[in-house]
Amino acid sequence: MKILILTSSSKFITRNNIDEYLPKKIGDCNIAYIITASKKVNDTGYLEKHKQKMDELGWDYTEIDIAGKNEEELKKELEGYDIVMVEGGNTFYLLKAVRESGFDRVIKDLIEKGVVYIGASAGSYIACPSIIMSTWSNTGFDRCGITDYTAMNLVPFLIKAHYTPDMKEVLEEKTKDVDYKTRILTDDQAIVVQGDTIKLLGGGEEIII
Repeated sequence: MKILILTSSSKFITRNNIDEYLPKKIGDCNIAYIITASKKVNDTGYLEKHKQKMDELGWDYTEIDIAGKNEEELKKELEGYDIVMVEGGNTFYLLKAVRESGFDRVIKDLIEKGVVYIGASAGSYIACPSIIMSTWSNTGFDRCGITDYTAMNLVPFLIKAHYTPDMKEVLEEKTKDVDYKTRILTDDQAIVVQGDTIKLLGGGEEIII
């Protein structure tokens, strides 16, 4: 059964117990930590803080950059992991790297084999059918030539990460012309997809537009 956990922020994963959705306790899992999206942002403080927290928790993780690699290389590099955790950053650069490396095909095969996919921010956006919901708020990012927003289509909905109430009016306008339901995520929430079941974790209201 496929399992994906989509978050706005990787802090949700270190602050909350998600063991029931994993093949074993997260402290016993081997984690492939994809940091590619961080390569095209000015401030990587969030990345260093998350690595520090994982170190404090004693998690077994390996940093991996998918950019510049091919499908066969990724198949070998990602073999043997229980979790593939895709960190946030520049969604456009990450999507470009996903397409060029064949990561989209590799991760679909791994998920079918029982590997758990965890996305944070950009890592969550690329799991959707499209990254369109990231484009209107990430105006300061280098778009890396990306004009086609089609993503990996691992889940049947879009997400809007880092939601705050002041976004509501703009969000309702932006979702009028999209073909999928949009699920809203604050930094204190996550969405778990288990097979065909979709569940919201964390506090606050479940908002679907």
